[in-house]
Amino acid sequence: MTEIKPRFEFRAFSQDFGIVEEKIRQLSPVEKIRESLEVYIISAGNNENNTKIRDNKMDIKVFVQEKQGLEQWNPRMKGEFPMRAEMIRDEVFPAFEVETPEFKRDVYTLKQYLNEIIKPHPDLVAVNVFKRRFAFTINGCIAEIGEVYINGAKIMTANLESVDVEAILQAKKMVELDKYENVNYLLAIKRVIGMEPLPENSIFRAV
Repeated sequence: MTEIKPRFEFRAFSQDFGIVEEKIRQLSPVEKIRESLEVYIISAGNNENNTKIRDNKMDIKVFVQEKQGLEQWNPRMKGEFPMRAEMIRDEVFPAFEVETPEFKRDVYTLKQYLNEIIKPHPDLVAVNVFKRRFAFTINGCIAEIGEVYINGAKIMTANLESVDVEAILQAKKMVELDKYENVNYLLAIKRVIGMEPLPENSIFRAV
């Protein structure tokens, strides 16, 4: 079997990307438009495990390394609801790095998991995220411009991904993304909901 190499990623958030979006659209046609409604489970206990739920499926990615300002993430766990309590206890909660609650059921539906496990927990927050993403290819990299609604707050995102670090760095200059801070979804959501402060003079702003 061919080894799947985790991609490196550069992602930025802003109210408007202006010239960046213009350059991306000039360099590549839109290849695909995707919409999704996702639930991110945000933990006060860590910034290195990204947990989201889409279409009743849970996906956890773990931060691997940073290289030349880019981040590399790798799948840690995939699951589907209804989900057994032992899987939530043994595989999901360790990623949150917070106290594990008691489980009163053997199996949880997504609604039960959110209402009975996540909502009462003092260090966890379920955040609704709607994404409308426009996919491109820039310098051999996967590129994206997206409209993101985080609990209803609108913000834009721009992204470059590849296994080739140099290709991303070149693509950043080509579309002028090199002026932006690299911010992953986990940190972006924490900033929007007030769990993490905004840095001074940050381009990151929500409408």
